[in-house]
Amino acid sequence: MILLTFNIINPDRALKSSSILSAQELLEITIQNTHSLLRSLESTEILATFFIEISTVAYLEKLIKKIINGGHEISFYHIDSSLEEIESAKKRTENLIEKQIRGIRMKENAFPLDALHHLRFTYISLIEDTAIMFPFKRFERKAAFTEQNGLSILHESISPYSQIPYNDFIFQVVPLSYYQSMVIETIKKDEFVLVYLNSWQFTDFDKYVFEMNFFKKYNSGKKLHDKFDIFLAWINENQLACSRIKDFLF
Repeated sequence: MILLTFNIINPDRALKSSSILSAQELLEITIQNTHSLLRSLESTEILATFFIEISTVAYLEKLIKKIINGGHEISFYHIDSSLEEIESAKKRTENLIEKQIRGIRMKENAFPLDALHHLRFTYISLIEDTAIMFPFKRFERKAAFTEQNGLSILHESISPYSQIPYNDFIFQVVPLSYYQSMVIETIKKDEFVLVYLNSWQFTDFDKYVFEMNFFKKYNSGKKLHDKFDIFLAWINENQLACSRIKDFLF
């Protein structure tokens, strides 16, 4: 089983703009990138889970409805929001889509688990450190996911033989044929693989100027989207099952 997920983040969160771009223009980059991803998913009839950065929820309601209308799952991505802000965004979004927001992606120990359970979250997707010195870090853990305080805790998937984690940077830089082999070996061991990408990675950096490390720009934009489309086609050709996280866990 492949759990395909996307972090929908305002690019100003991940990149420093060196041009004069308004907050709305930055959000528009995120919206354009996400629309492009949705078209690729629709054409291959693959469902995914979208983690929306909490501070952008109020500005992305049309996009959120489009994601839901495409059959995908909406969850939250936490960077620096308070529990009160998360609760408010959760109520607002649930009223909008008339569905429960089950998941949140965050760094480990960002909030007490009982507080998240009280907000009626049912799973947490943990964010691992993806700084340049850590992309190939070997993680030590006993299971791909665990149960704590009534919550399912999903850890970042890791290839059992190469020991390479499935963070966003790895998909961007690793040759696709090798990445596909990683996916197969991980599914055989863990029965599933959690794959995630960030919306900013699909930005056309020739059109939008940002200050960034060279490795963030490498193989991004259209090159990455072309690679992603080939990956989706490969999934279908090999009849690999895909699932939204909520369906897989519950």
